[in-house]
Amino acid sequence: MSKVILTGDRPTGKLHVGHYVGSLRRRVELQNSGEFDDIFIMIADAQALTDNADNPEKVRQNIIEVALDYLSVGLDPAKSTLFVQSQIPELTELSFYYMNLVTVSRLQRNPTVKAEIQMRNFETSIPVGFFTYPISQAADITAFKATTVPVGEDQEPMIEQCREIVHKFNTVYGETLVEPQILLPDNAACLRLPGTDGKAKMSKSLGNCIYLSDPEDVVKKKVMSMFTDPNHLRVEDPGEVENNPVFIYLDAFAKDEHFAEFAPDYANLQEMKDHYKRGGLGDVKVKKLLNNVLQTELEPIRKRREGFQKDIPYVYDVIKKGSEVAEQRAAQTLSEVKQAMKIDYFNDKELMAMQSAKYQATED
Repeated sequence: MSKVILTGDRPTGKLHVGHYVGSLRRRVELQNSGEFDDIFIMIADAQALTDNADNPEKVRQNIIEVALDYLSVGLDPAKSTLFVQSQIPELTELSFYYMNLVTVSRLQRNPTVKAEIQMRNFETSIPVGFFTYPISQAADITAFKATTVPVGEDQEPMIEQCREIVHKFNTVYGETLVEPQILLPDNAACLRLPGTDGKAKMSKSLGNCIYLSDPEDVVKKKVMSMFTDPNHLRVEDPGEVENNPVFIYLDAFAKDEHFAEFAPDYANLQEMKDHYKRGGLGDVKVKKLLNNVLQTELEPIRKRREGFQKDIPYVYDVIKKGSEVAEQRAAQTLSEVKQAMKIDYFNDKELMAMQSAKYQATED
């Protein structure tokens, strides 16, 4: 069986460092590993519209921003198919068929859906499209027969529900769809970066993000104003590193060679953590290290983005051609699904022959 990746992002804004360590960086590694037969990376605009239906321009404008971020981190159109979800009508039809395989109560129990509904204050008025988001995601994954889905841990309930849909479909209609496996970041700190304000989630809507495209001075300003240990008031005070956003970011980004270059007093991050915990290390010094580490990581991304920004028609051509390739693959899966469900009436010669024979026998 072919090894296929499907993953993507909602175009509700530019992508941030949480996206990068949670998924984007790993996607580039997987793309360049040569281990996968196909890699599909989706700009999920249709999903973004489920809670932005009254502001389609926001989604429209961010299609190109996400595409630029994809290209700037190193996703290569020659190796990965970059496409726009709404341009693949087969995904909508698959979602419609899968709706018959999922109960309302099961959707209500999905932890990710519950959390997102609460975050968006949808408790009393949930858009149906948003409520059925797990079904739509299952259509996205199965349309390309993805075997691997690299996502953050918050998406685990979604992948599990997709697997349930696949199992139910294959049980009812015969082996047709592929059950995907989730691929989580191998660095625990990358599972979900907190916001710069210390909140549990980095979110565009909360304004607590460091964006991949942020200029150097903006990154520095955001880092130097980051939340740390509120009880670490003086340099000599012992500090906490476990729930300290600055150290969580260092866990996700820092390498031993960064210390040799930017903090030679320490051999590695653990030595710095130990110093902070026993007291005598100020937040400013730690933040300066984090700023240097982030600038090192983000500078080549910013430079590549600047180059792609000079040729926007090329960027649109990449996602247009990618969407054409993606539609061909999704159309093949949809054809197989309809055949399994026995609703491919006009291609079913056996059905036509049977009906003809039945009525011929009646006339005789």
